[in-house]
Amino acid sequence: MNSISIFRNKAQLYVKEILAGFTIALGLIPEVIAFAVVAGVSPTLGLYGAVIMGISSAVFGGRPGLISGASGAVAVVIIDLVADHGVDYLFGALFLAGIFQILFGILKFGKFIRIVPYPVIFGFINGLIILIIFAQLDQFRTIDFNGNEGWLSSFEIIKIIFITIATLLIIKLFPYVTKAIPSALVAIILVTYCLYFFNIPTKDALDFAIHIEGNDNFIHQHFSTVYLPSLPLTWQTLEIIFPYALIIATVGLIESLVTLSILDELTQTRGKSNKECIAQGIGNMSCSVLGGMGGCAMIGQSIHNIKYGGRGRLSSLTAALALLIFTPLASNFIESIPVAALLAVVIILVINTIKWTISESIKKVSKGEVLILISVTILTLVYDVTIAVIYGIVLYALRFSWIQSKKIHATSQINRKRKEKVYFIYGPLFFGSTNNFLKIFKIKKDPKHIILDFKNSRILDQSGLDTISKLNNIYKENNKIVKLRHLSPECIKLLKQSNVACEINLIEDPSYKVASDLLD
Repeated sequence: MNSISIFRNKAQLYVKEILAGFTIALGLIPEVIAFAVVAGVSPTLGLYGAVIMGISSAVFGGRPGLISGASGAVAVVIIDLVADHGVDYLFGALFLAGIFQILFGILKFGKFIRIVPYPVIFGFINGLIILIIFAQLDQFRTIDFNGNEGWLSSFEIIKIIFITIATLLIIKLFPYVTKAIPSALVAIILVTYCLYFFNIPTKDALDFAIHIEGNDNFIHQHFSTVYLPSLPLTWQTLEIIFPYALIIATVGLIESLVTLSILDELTQTRGKSNKECIAQGIGNMSCSVLGGMGGCAMIGQSIHNIKYGGRGRLSSLTAALALLIFTPLASNFIESIPVAALLAVVIILVINTIKWTISESIKKVSKGEVLILISVTILTLVYDVTIAVIYGIVLYALRFSWIQSKKIHATSQINRKRKEKVYFIYGPLFFGSTNNFLKIFKIKKDPKHIILDFKNSRILDQSGLDTISKLNNIYKENNKIVKLRHLSPECIKLLKQSNVACEINLIEDPSYKVASDLLD
């Protein structure tokens, strides 16, 4: 291949990446604004949060093609914090969350997110979906000057429903015209200008921003100055932001690393989870001082980016920079977007996420794991995501241990001339299977020489080693000798350190390697 062909191929690749990035940026605009409304912050904070998170993930992240922004997962977590304490406390929580995420990456804990079971992942995603749905009820409420809450008038509710349905219809039908432009963006533009043209008053993004901030400063702010949160440096402040920071960090990393794993499957490549943890932390810390909502990786937009051909960092960076250009230029339009139209965008996102979780659950969650999925969903609603995920992992581990404990069994072969009996062990030997393991042996009836063959088994923990020692002592009391064979070098070393007085046959023993952190 000559140099001209190489240059042409690279140029085509760069063009494809840039076009994918611009397409993703257009799709991000309505989505990010909608999630900002869900969180109860100004739409501009959501847009600039998407810019900051997108640049950080594109430059420092561990997965080319991954799209980060102001996500729904983080939005539902910060609703109460913003409502009770304001955006300054949000920025403080984001700074602390970023520190947690960076430490998570430095300590190479990213690999542990990869082993979070699918029922737990889908359970917390379903819980977040339900929380997002409930958050939309606030669009039908109003607060008077005295701070009293109440429902909107019947006419206003009907108007919101009508605008929402009209937006939904455009979103669903426009792809039949063309798929080159995101239908959600087209729907918002059409609905906004129709309401303006026919002079139909309704609550818009500016009204929402003024309601939150008490003024319209944030809707006009530009991404140019460092914003230092006005927070008292006291233990009381730390007590307020610490739990939110921990949940933001946990939820953000779970969704980001789940997205990373999904893109790994789609591209047949492997991203670096620990590096992505650090990138997410840098992004959230930057949001706290530059006036962004914070966020994490976005599953839907990341998948779309890959399908559009954006598999490199250029597409992710283009999406963030394009959003940075669009936001100040379109600030007047953003002010006029009806909140009801954003409600339609959220509904579509919820429906698409539900479809995705159902289809993935059918493929990756067994019938026995459905209870775990439901439990995690309920706990996400009642408590928070961190508790729900920890509970789900523990419950899944107990279930896994119970199933594996029943797999331990053995076949035997007797050589009467040599007075020798070989037990061929099958299944893992660990704390959960030790009792069933000991039941295998017929100690009184066995000949003098006993061989335990672990070719089809593994000793997984110290409890397994202790059980071997216990079994050896029982045979020794009956004047019988135990020999072991086909053990890994690690098990042999641990057995010797445990002073297990049994003979170890090294012939044909396999060599097992331990998983390395270098891949992450």
